[in-house]
Amino acid sequence: MATAAAASASEAEAESKAGPQAEGEEDEAKAARTRRKVLSRAVAAATYKTMGPGWDQQEEGVSESDGDEEYAMASSAESSPGEYEWEYDEEEEKNQLEIERLEEQLSINVYDYNCHVDLIRLLRLEGELAKVRTARQKMSEIFPLTEELWLEWLQDEVSMALDGLDRERVYDLFERAVQDYICPNIWLEYGQYSVGGIGQKGGLEKVRSVFERALSSVGLHMTKGLAIWEAYREFESAIVEAARPIAGFLSPFDREQTFDSQLEKVHSLFRRQLAIPLYDMEATFAEYEEWSEDPIPESVIQSYNKALQQLEKYKPYEEALLQAEAPRLAEYQAYIDFEMKVGDPARIQLIFERALVENCLVPDLWTRYSQYLDRQLKVKDLVLSVHSRAVRNCPWTVALWSRYLLAMERHGVDHRVISVTFEKALSAGFIQATDYVEIWQAYLDYLRRRVDFKQDSSKELEELRAAFARALEYLKQEVDERFNESGDPSCLIMQNWARIEARLCNNMQKARELWDSIMTKGNAKYANMWLEYYNLERAHGDTQHCRKALHRAVQCTSDYPEHVCEVLLTMERTEGTLEDWDVAVQKTETRLARVNEQRLKAAEKEAALVQQEEEKAEQRKRARAEKKSLRKKKKTRGADKHEVDEDDEKEWGDDEEEQPSKRRRVENSVPPAAGKVGLDLEEDTGPVDVEPPSKQKARAAAPKRDMPKVLHDSSKDGVTVFVSNLPYSLGAPEAALRPLFEACGDVVEIRPIFSNRGDFRGYCYVEFKEEAAALRALELDRKSVEGRPMFVSPCVDKSKHPDFKVFRYSTALEKHKLFVSGLPFSCTKEELEEICKAHGTVKDIRLVTNRAGKPKGLAYVEYENESQASQAVMKMDGMTIKENVIKVAISNPPQRRVPEKPEARKAPGGPLVPRQIYGARGKGRTQLSLLPRALQLPSAAGTQAENGPAPPPAGVTPAAEAPKMSNADFAKLLLRK
Repeated sequence: MATAAAASASEAEAESKAGPQAEGEEDEAKAARTRRKVLSRAVAAATYKTMGPGWDQQEEGVSESDGDEEYAMASSAESSPGEYEWEYDEEEEKNQLEIERLEEQLSINVYDYNCHVDLIRLLRLEGELAKVRTARQKMSEIFPLTEELWLEWLQDEVSMALDGLDRERVYDLFERAVQDYICPNIWLEYGQYSVGGIGQKGGLEKVRSVFERALSSVGLHMTKGLAIWEAYREFESAIVEAARPIAGFLSPFDREQTFDSQLEKVHSLFRRQLAIPLYDMEATFAEYEEWSEDPIPESVIQSYNKALQQLEKYKPYEEALLQAEAPRLAEYQAYIDFEMKVGDPARIQLIFERALVENCLVPDLWTRYSQYLDRQLKVKDLVLSVHSRAVRNCPWTVALWSRYLLAMERHGVDHRVISVTFEKALSAGFIQATDYVEIWQAYLDYLRRRVDFKQDSSKELEELRAAFARALEYLKQEVDERFNESGDPSCLIMQNWARIEARLCNNMQKARELWDSIMTKGNAKYANMWLEYYNLERAHGDTQHCRKALHRAVQCTSDYPEHVCEVLLTMERTEGTLEDWDVAVQKTETRLARVNEQRLKAAEKEAALVQQEEEKAEQRKRARAEKKSLRKKKKTRGADKHEVDEDDEKEWGDDEEEQPSKRRRVENSVPPAAGKVGLDLEEDTGPVDVEPPSKQKARAAAPKRDMPKVLHDSSKDGVTVFVSNLPYSLGAPEAALRPLFEACGDVVEIRPIFSNRGDFRGYCYVEFKEEAAALRALELDRKSVEGRPMFVSPCVDKSKHPDFKVFRYSTALEKHKLFVSGLPFSCTKEELEEICKAHGTVKDIRLVTNRAGKPKGLAYVEYENESQASQAVMKMDGMTIKENVIKVAISNPPQRRVPEKPEARKAPGGPLVPRQIYGARGKGRTQLSLLPRALQLPSAAGTQAENGPAPPPAGVTPAAEAPKMSNADFAKLLLRK
């Protein structure tokens, strides 16, 4: 009969699941009637078995044959393969090959979550029940399972349970399922499954225990807790209905002990439910009034009204969750903040658990939850359970592991368990080298706190020293090879070890050996490292070693040698002899003189470079002025100017502006086609007179300079967008861009920007009639125009709005995003997405291009969470794509160094000149002047002015300066014998 009851419960559950999910009163009432009927049958069967045939089974419509028939139907439904039978075909062979591939992949990397899920799905599809159970067991040991995975597993195990031993295994599986997440549906399944076992010994107490724990876990859930309350109450009501027929055969005393006490249990459940805020409280209150034969007490009504008032406060947050889409992190955060202000620990715990069901891969949420439990509740089982679940969900977050170790130590967990947890943390696969340093520090701190340093030697002290040695070896072997960096450049672990040996173990010899090792790892040039060692020697060593350390520091320090010298002199002034003082003064003076000499040479070198740059800038300025004057002279020449003879042009004595080289330079600067600017030029129908190139240039450029300037009205910024990065060769920008932007709305005007010569400068303003059209136009950003991505941004005057921030890609560490380099230029976004989605859910892919839209072989791939990105790095790094070996890493762009603008040179006695920033090619290989010595003029003795050459000395007129020489004069001078 117990089996029949279980089958009936499963059947009712299946019926309730098969129905539509619409929240109609008719469907809810039908489901409630079905649940009551099943519970009544189950309880009736158990009562018959325990109390005997004192009442009529047929009255309730239950018989052994009915139970067997229901069990047969349930078993048939579970074991039937469906409308078709499995046959060995190509699809099955393909599945077997895929199963073998997945098993092999898991043998290489057991932390591949998606691989576990795919393997379980295929094994279940093939009917490999034993293998499915093994696969699920392995996955549950590494990862917490979702509600869907647990319900699927439980359904399979319930269908295979045949005897009491199998039922106990299912109970154990339910216990594991309710530990991973707070899932009301799993608790409901657990309660309904336990109803089927009430005929066994202790079955009734088992059911009540399960339902009471379910109420403690999810009974406060405002939207889904109602189902647990109703199921429990209907179970107790079914027991009342089953006991009612035999109540007349019992004595008044026995009747009071059985029937009346059972009625009181139902009353108690109604009152407890009405005292907490839940959805549909009004319907529950009406049901209680209908069910109860006596009037409802006034205290129950007061508790009910108070709960209704609380419900109104919670409704905005619950409605926000109902309206939002998963994972609804922001809505949950607001809900958590509200609950934290109210301060009810049970409700705070519940809202955290609800948020983690959908945001289980958010480390900050786990950190906040565990921090609240550590500081407020401090319940050992609850705290350790949450920490354990946190590191199982986010194993790549070192902060969660560190907090877990602290919590285990705080609650007195066995040392072996803590050590095993630490070993799991080392194999979790952190993303940064510094994460391994942090977890080692947390574990070493724990080991240090276990040592009783009053004893000269102990097992704990030897374990601590062995752990320090292992940590250094681990960072050297494992971390250095994986990340190509130590993760601990300042040797913090070694410093802590040295402090422990010196301060707690009185072993300065070991501390000195450790500091010698620290200095050999590139730290000897830093003054703070030497001073740290000096302070340790000062506190626990002797004066001789302090003096020795400071002498070495004076010789080796390169960042702040003055500070080290000052510390040495201060020590000798207070403790040293005259001889020690003399040695210290001599060493510090020698060292500082050498440092000042090096700095002076560096300053002179930098000043010379600054002077060279200023001279080059002055030369460029003079060249631009000469070109400008040349253009003015050609413009003022009349049409009756005599043409220059070819023989005269080739002579060295002609003016500089008439030389062929100069003319060619001017000709090359003319745009290839003047008609592309959009000007109305008349067509020449007659013979064309060939004019000198200089006249052609002047004639072509004249109308272009007359183009009106484009003025921008800042009052129309709201309806205007700024378009840039357009092709410079765009013939008619307005005609080319108008069709694109008219799709966004009515375009008032497109104002392209031209240079003084009439060349299109690659950007323009687009003005719309409405602001909404301008906002829609922003969506055209990065759209290709003649093979070049067009940039569309809001039109904002940054001088008036300095706080305006344009879109910039993140330059910080993004653990859920990958940086891929070495891609073939022919690789498309779709091809890369096909490769990346095999390792997780890809949210976005961005191929990096230059301003012309050409690929650079780089890409950024954004995954749904950090775990998937970490797995993709291990799988894709070193992969070959179209004969190109790609490199994959977590996106962490290096910080850009903004070059400082070189300041003007100071007077000889002024501050040092800052370092000059060189160009892309660096400093030139030669510093020789290309001007002949005969033409070089001695530099003036006076100081140079801030902007321009130095003023001439008193009494010297500007006429005394050497006259400027043309190229012809320069050539005659060189050819002079």
